[in-house]
Amino acid sequence: MSSRPITAPLAAMDPIGLAELIDRAALQTRVDRKYLVPLDRVPHLLDQLTPYARVLDIDGARSFRYESVYFDTPMLASYHCAAYRRRRRFKVRTRTYLDSAQCWLEVKISGARDSITKHRLPYEPHDRTTVVPGREFVDEALVREAICPPAGSALDPVLVTSYRRVTLLLPATASRVTIDTALSWQAGDTALHLPDLAVVETKTSAAASPADRLLWQGGLRPARISKYATGLAALRPELPDSPWRRTLRRHFRTTPSVGTAPTATAHRPVQEASCV
Repeated sequence: MSSRPITAPLAAMDPIGLAELIDRAALQTRVDRKYLVPLDRVPHLLDQLTPYARVLDIDGARSFRYESVYFDTPMLASYHCAAYRRRRRFKVRTRTYLDSAQCWLEVKISGARDSITKHRLPYEPHDRTTVVPGREFVDEALVREAICPPAGSALDPVLVTSYRRVTLLLPATASRVTIDTALSWQAGDTALHLPDLAVVETKTSAAASPADRLLWQGGLRPARISKYATGLAALRPELPDSPWRRTLRRHFRTTPSVGTAPTATAHRPVQEASCV
């Protein structure tokens, strides 16, 4: 754990409100780069970003609690699309901003050249563990993107993630940086916590941002990680995990706290689900 909290460098940054952040860098279609950064290196990164960045500030708070519930078909079509590196993939989730009790239903589409398109629908927080009220929205988004799970497939809650997020705007490039800490995953009665690791994600229209260059200079490179797929692979070792195996071995070594779920590291093949 870092002996220097991230609150000090965040306090030195100029603030930006949510409305202005969305106006200047909504980036619903974007390129994402993710980095796994030891928590004790995050304060120095923030110090380096201070000349370039403004930090999201809402009523004096600069770090916010998030909860995401991920949904998948009974055959885990979304997961297998990622595990088998399908060119076009989808995720369905609810995202709840716990400090403000706001919630969204989201459909994320991954396309060519790592581009991301996100479709969002305002959602009731008490419905965040089901897609039933928003199923028509989900189906329309998937059809619009020419990605369809098997006909008639249910979408059930599979994984819950929680973390604290800091969001930065880099005005010169109209790009964003998110820094997620206090990472945890829950699948049924199995949980995983990684308190000493941060996920730093840059969100740009295309070109690398100043944050990317600073991370590269510090010897860090983009990592293969998906909060949904990598987290589920860590908690369910029977699933195929080829895209994230290096990440799992290097960063997800903590043994999940388990009731009856398996903890073995050996991976046995499973039947591939239909993706499209």
